[in-house]
Amino acid sequence: MTRRSFLATSGLAGVAPLTNRTGRVSAARPDPFELGVASGDPAPDGVVLWTRLAPRPLADDGLGGMPGGDVTVEWQVAEDQRFARVVRSGRSITRRADGGSVHVEVNGLRPGAEYFYRFKAAGHLSPIGRTRTAPAPGVAAPFTFAAASCAYYEHGYFTAYRRMADQHPDLMIHVGDYIYEDSAGDDEPVKIVRRHAGGTCLTLADFRRRHAQYRTDPDLQAAHAMAPWAVTLDDHEVENNWAGSHSGKPDIPGFAARKRAAFRAYYENMPLRRPALQPNGRLRLTRRIPWGSLTNVHMLDTRQFRSDQPCEDGLRTGCDERMDSKRVMVGAAELRWLNDGLRSSRATWNVLAQQVFLAQRDHRLGPGLEMALDGWDGYAADRARLISGLMASGARNPVVLTGDVHVAHANDLLTDFDDPDSARVGVELVTTSISSDGDGYNDPVSNAAIRTENPHIAYIDQRRGYVLCKADATQMRAEFHTLPYISRKGAPDSVSAVFTIADGARSLGRTT
Repeated sequence: MTRRSFLATSGLAGVAPLTNRTGRVSAARPDPFELGVASGDPAPDGVVLWTRLAPRPLADDGLGGMPGGDVTVEWQVAEDQRFARVVRSGRSITRRADGGSVHVEVNGLRPGAEYFYRFKAAGHLSPIGRTRTAPAPGVAAPFTFAAASCAYYEHGYFTAYRRMADQHPDLMIHVGDYIYEDSAGDDEPVKIVRRHAGGTCLTLADFRRRHAQYRTDPDLQAAHAMAPWAVTLDDHEVENNWAGSHSGKPDIPGFAARKRAAFRAYYENMPLRRPALQPNGRLRLTRRIPWGSLTNVHMLDTRQFRSDQPCEDGLRTGCDERMDSKRVMVGAAELRWLNDGLRSSRATWNVLAQQVFLAQRDHRLGPGLEMALDGWDGYAADRARLISGLMASGARNPVVLTGDVHVAHANDLLTDFDDPDSARVGVELVTTSISSDGDGYNDPVSNAAIRTENPHIAYIDQRRGYVLCKADATQMRAEFHTLPYISRKGAPDSVSAVFTIADGARSLGRTT
């Protein structure tokens, strides 16, 4: 059965003809699946399936051309791509108030198995998505996962997402800046490759439309359709450098309402379970995704509960405020949640997916310290509490995944970053951006000087790309993939560095 081989009755049947993305007018009923499909948060017996109906993704009201009434969406899960062996099916109702989003929590599937899924509405079949369930508890199945961050639509094409999909990972982990809330001005220092629809996002309609525009990207759609995702947000899903209840743009009033709108749009456009969007408007993003007995993925939130950045944010020298023990990045409740999970974890690998740079990094070459205060360097006491908890928990092989800085890093995590000989606690793998800051570059001379200043940093690369990790019972192999350009479509990727982390080593081992 093709996507358009049958007709169905729904509230979309009466939508007027539209102009599609190629500029041609279609007299047929418009395809409501312009934003593709996705799955997420896999469990041993199920997974979340997602789509969002949007026959006109960039409609000004943010509703994607949805009609006024409810729409029934059918869904199927099968063991084969031809859907000859359908194992689960059902119907879901999406309402205009939901922005056309559909979240289906499918249960009763086999652990550690591959499945295919699709949706049906308005006489159309959606694209087919591939997903998989997590292995059963106690099964030490090998685990391949990718990490991505920071996709600025205006700065380049999302080719890195396509290259991630080419790797067929078991899970894709996104650690933030899935969209960018602002729009580039004429004085933007980075080459603008394509334009956002609209300016800075301030309302629910703005955020819905921005997510929809990103979701129309074919490379992003391919990555979502290839594997389940686990997501957490950073700042640009709301606004640059926001912190807790503190706006990143204090000159723009109404931050609380803007944040609620951004959170709602984020939930509507992500394959998250229903409890993620809470009645008080907050997002619950801290959660665990066990992968059999081999790996526990601990998803963290470093935005909603943090103190405001010290010393007016940015790169600063001589900021004593960053050492204040009362300052928190994750807060006491989240830290307790993490430590409890680490203490009870029996997994070989404990992956902490979080947003901002964890290791100390001195940006000044020579005497004195210059720190980026939006990362953990601005919250030194809370970082010490986190690292102490990692040590005290006895959890095996902590591996921290980070994004945010648009530069790939591989770091050893130390009990005392000012003492290179202090105990190793674990490793940090920092993925560069998908497209933010444009094509990027690599400067071996400058990078060597930075590593000399920060001996716990083993690798730096300013090009675009992602990280791919392959874990088994004896080691984790971390591959840093880079692309030579993203200002044009179709760039190849190559592996610029490989690190192996041996079971029990708590430190990086360079392979290439």
